Amino acid sequence: MTKTNRAADILARRLYAAGCRYAFGMPGGEVLTLIDALENAGITFVLTKHENAAGFMAEGVHHVDGAPAILVATVGPGAMNGVNVVANASQDRVPLIVLTGCVDASEAETYTHQVLDHRAVFAPMTKATFTLVPEAAGVIAEKAIGIATEGRSGPVHIDVPISVADAQGVDMLGQRATASPVIPAAANLQTAREWLAEAKRPLIVAGLDVLKDDATAAVRRFVDAYQVPVVTTYKAKGVIPEDHPLCLGGAGLSPLADKHLLPFLAQADLILLVGYDPIEMRTGWRDPWDPAQTRVIDIHAEPNHHFMHQASLSFVADTGATLDAMAENVSPQQTWVDGEVAALRETLAKTFPTDEEWGPAAVIAECRDVLPDDAIATVDSGAHRILLSQMWECSQPRTLLQSSGLCTMGCAVPLAMGAKIAAPDRPVVSFSGDAGFLMVAGELSTAAELGQNTIFVVFVDESLALIELKQRQRQMKNRGVDFANHDYAAVAKAFGGNGYTVTDRASLRDAMTQALEAENFSLIAAVIDRKAYDGRI
Repeated sequence: MTKTNRAADILARRLYAAGCRYAFGMPGGEVLTLIDALENAGITFVLTKHENAAGFMAEGVHHVDGAPAILVATVGPGAMNGVNVVANASQDRVPLIVLTGCVDASEAETYTHQVLDHRAVFAPMTKATFTLVPEAAGVIAEKAIGIATEGRSGPVHIDVPISVADAQGVDMLGQRATASPVIPAAANLQTAREWLAEAKRPLIVAGLDVLKDDATAAVRRFVDAYQVPVVTTYKAKGVIPEDHPLCLGGAGLSPLADKHLLPFLAQADLILLVGYDPIEMRTGWRDPWDPAQTRVIDIHAEPNHHFMHQASLSFVADTGATLDAMAENVSPQQTWVDGEVAALRETLAKTFPTDEEWGPAAVIAECRDVLPDDAIATVDSGAHRILLSQMWECSQPRTLLQSSGLCTMGCAVPLAMGAKIAAPDRPVVSFSGDAGFLMVAGELSTAAELGQNTIFVVFVDESLALIELKQRQRQMKNRGVDFANHDYAAVAKAFGGNGYTVTDRASLRDAMTQALEAENFSLIAAVIDRKAYDGRI
């Protein structure tokens, strides 16, 4: 057996061939061979302070380089620490390869310390789970990569027994051929063309599958040619630049935005759901149209088993190839001739104004104004995310990263750190509420160790603001949502970064300007009033 023929080496080489260059996690004795193999293959292992944060850092890299993300966790508690981020990868469509070390099966028959069934835990939240065996190491690796990335992306788990990682493995010959883009059958495609030709008020709702299909250019061609306004999910922001006159911005969680977007949707005579995945949307988007009255064409990666909505035509097909095929021999015409699109854009701008003297909207507006168009922003779950997702303009895709499927807290800081690793020359900023930041504050030490100049903005209002708002809306007493103030700037300095506390636009702008020039990371604590989100989301 040569060192490079271990089962772990075969697995690592397959991951490298798939484009993976980084893996994240915390080592234990059970994964030492695996980490050694990853490094030998050219995949840098990044030590983090918690497996959950490690998974989000891996996701941050994925959004920049497009390769599958890799999480490494040791047996028992290490693997269990990663459960949240694996569930997030499932609901947020992230191709996360989860590598866990485990005790050999024969050993587990008479040894119980830290032994539990990882596969049973991960099975409900992954697309597949495997136990690596030496004789099929290459096959299992290639299966995992294919399952994680094809169709709607998602996590795949591989349990790696201690002895198997070191055992001589068998690779497969060559690599799988990837599937070619699929377009709908001719008869249904012709119907879609006829509907497009007849539509006076067409509308696109675009989602994450557009990015998965690398179909941004096709969407932009179609929108410009047929003058179709576009609403995106939060994850699809930037599919067309948000200063485009036909872009109606993002939707998903804001009742204020839905108050205007859903009535506009009701006016459409043709709705094109282009890569739209309703897992990002609130309940107001359940059955928002009547397919018996409105023509709806759903172009998506998987059949509709969610029943959040129904469509007149359902195409399980490549979004870009389908739009290009629909456009064949269909002459463009004027749409929305009474100026409804421009009026709605103006209404939405007034609904989320950028000119408040101070508060969460002022923080968002000031940061957006200081940062360049190509900056990557990440945002944690909470009231600030709803507001920021509506206000933050994206000129290109994957420049606002968030958990909008599972909506988990504590994701923004590690997502930003992962994005910065993969895009070291681009400004990267995370936005967290104070509660979400406290969940992952220890990862500032990782940012320092990596020599990053990532910027971390924290909204400080000493409360779980969104939950407190819901509590008041239900006329309940204030319970379990408030906590003490802390010196977040001092925390940043203690970890070797720059720390700022700001209470107005001028001090925020100054801090952001300094942070952009800094050599190490910066944390900006923006102190806002309690109940500052009332009437704003």
